[in-house]
Amino acid sequence: MLFRRDHLSLGLVLPAQDRIKSDFEFDSQLALAGNADEAGFTALWVRDVPLNGRDYPDPIGHSDPWVLLGALAATTSRIQLATGAIVLPLRHPLHIAKSALSIQALSGGRFTLGLGSGDRPKEYEVFGKSIEQRKTLYRDHWDQVAAVLGSAKAVLDANGDPRHDFEVRPRPTPEVPMLSVGSSSQSLEWIARHSIGWMTYYRSLDVQKDRIALWHAAVSKSAADFRGFGQSMALELADDPSARPEPITLGMRTGRYGLVDALHAMKEAGVHHLALNLTTAKRLPADVIDEIASEVIPII
Repeated sequence: MLFRRDHLSLGLVLPAQDRIKSDFEFDSQLALAGNADEAGFTALWVRDVPLNGRDYPDPIGHSDPWVLLGALAATTSRIQLATGAIVLPLRHPLHIAKSALSIQALSGGRFTLGLGSGDRPKEYEVFGKSIEQRKTLYRDHWDQVAAVLGSAKAVLDANGDPRHDFEVRPRPTPEVPMLSVGSSSQSLEWIARHSIGWMTYYRSLDVQKDRIALWHAAVSKSAADFRGFGQSMALELADDPSARPEPITLGMRTGRYGLVDALHAMKEAGVHHLALNLTTAKRLPADVIDEIASEVIPII
């Protein structure tokens, strides 16, 4: 389970490889995924990057998320699989629903469908969409995906009308949970009503606490039951376990002891899941995974 009340779980963002201009390294990343599965990480996070370009600074040529998820589902056995996030306005919702059901079936019920809106105007242009319409597109596409994945199992056309002459299969159990990644121009109340939780970006904890408070207020107003709060974090784990924490872009550089302290503080503040984006300039990702598995996960 991705989110549990009063519990902090750890995930791993793929790819965990050098941030240089290169393509996704399938062999090494599948091996790391297997390590994370054995090590007790809760989730593997897969990104959706349709196009590389100068306005997207990540130099890695990412895999298609559904191809990668299929490989991960077939080569891991326990770890949850999640998307962070499928660009919902740029993909047809029925294709998303079909892919999500297929991964849920292949993985034996380990999949969470994280959905975001994307934020690159030029990418919207290439796909023939207007970024000014992404708020509405996101909601409309969410409704179509949710109709297929939910108990109604309904196929809706572009006007939102049900089509009883079609169904989308396979129909695995459990149902595929849907997760909002980022705000996608939606209110927190809307997210609390429709999503199993809210996955957002790294902020220093003193700033993030305000976001968590806003989320709790939205959940209490708009949802009848528990909704999780998660975030990503770039991590450069130092060889020296006593190395003091210092900020890096969207995360921190720290030794193991500082990481443990930070995780305890996050848990106390109400963070339920942390997706780690490992920087690889100093250490091999496999070594970092092993240290977290043996020295961190058992005590958080």
